[in-house]
Amino acid sequence: MPLSPPAPRKHMHSRDIIMRGYSRDDGMWDIEAHLTDTKTYSFPNRDRGTIEAGEPIHDMWIRLTVDDGLTIHGAEASTDYSPFGICGDVTPDFEKLVGLTIGPGWTREARQRVGGVHGCTHLFELLGPMATVAYQTRVRKTNQVDPGKKPGHLDSCHALSTDGPVVKDHFPEFYTGE
Repeated sequence: MPLSPPAPRKHMHSRDIIMRGYSRDDGMWDIEAHLTDTKTYSFPNRDRGTIEAGEPIHDMWIRLTVDDGLTIHGAEASTDYSPFGICGDVTPDFEKLVGLTIGPGWTREARQRVGGVHGCTHLFELLGPMATVAYQTRVRKTNQVDPGKKPGHLDSCHALSTDGPVVKDHFPEFYTGE
């Protein structure tokens, strides 16, 4: 069911985020995120002059290359558009993510390396959803590798509660209900 009809309104801002996961020929996985912010009106900007309606305020990318265990082997960021000329200066710092493993403590470790003044708020905010995309991208392979092991996504939300009907129907060997 979609949202209820909105009150009368005027569109002002759009943030589009696209994330994709890729299986590489070398057995690694690429997880890419692309963020674009636009406004429906033009406005002055000290560094760029006028930012026209529909022109990106932010246009940013991140690619993480991970192995089957979700350890990061490559990290690259790019800032094509930003409101300040110096924003892109921190993109090389995202290479500091190499060596981290996506899992418990991942966000805390990433924040220490590329958070706050050592990074970009918008690029950093992409890392959490990118972790989910990394799991989703390799879930089929994980299930093939560990067929008897409880899938990690069970008990991660209401629908996948091990005492609920979805698990009873789709994963009966892990069902814990009555």
